[in-house]
Amino acid sequence: MASSSKPALALYHVARALLVGLCRVWFRLSAEGLEHVPASGAFILSPVHRSNLDTPVAAIATRRRLRYMGKDSLWKVRWAAWMLSALGGFPVTRGTADREALVRCMEVLNAGEPLVIFPEGERKAGPVVQPLFEGAAYLAGKCQVPIVPMGIGGSERAMPKGAKLIFPRKVVVIIGKPLPPPAPAANGRVPREAVKVLTDELHGELQRLFDLSQIKAKA
Repeated sequence: MASSSKPALALYHVARALLVGLCRVWFRLSAEGLEHVPASGAFILSPVHRSNLDTPVAAIATRRRLRYMGKDSLWKVRWAAWMLSALGGFPVTRGTADREALVRCMEVLNAGEPLVIFPEGERKAGPVVQPLFEGAAYLAGKCQVPIVPMGIGGSERAMPKGAKLIFPRKVVVIIGKPLPPPAPAANGRVPREAVKVLTDELHGELQRLFDLSQIKAKA
């Protein structure tokens, strides 16, 4: 898990300020709906995913430290491991069962921290939000935390998949109202159908926010 020491948190805040500042200048980055982001407690931030820029861009949502999953090979070097952890990352072994990732995500949420999950999975292309994995909705129900949807318009034009250059294209973030978690049944488990319903609701809201953010990014 990421270190919560004062030096680690200070590093995160400095790095976030620099990244967001650079994005505001280079991409004319702007954000709407920041009032929808919880000021305390755990939540799942779920952005659309069209570019490697989406991770630093998502940091505009809150000054709180956001947590991200990363492949465990990035943690092999000690100083890099400390820095990645301080910046909110935590390692997950690629090629293993999804259970490891779910357990680590639950640890983050149960500790009261905000977690970033791209529900489309890997980077996609184009204006249509692809079918979502149910992980975000499952975790929301399991840990009883809200999902905050985020549309990111313009990041694909700024740095599309496979690009080596970052172009100064306008990027707009629009954050929607939190989606409440599905209620557990009498046995304490969240029904599979409830997870599916929340996933479908998230998909629809992400498409709406993505459409709006793309229009504003082109304006």
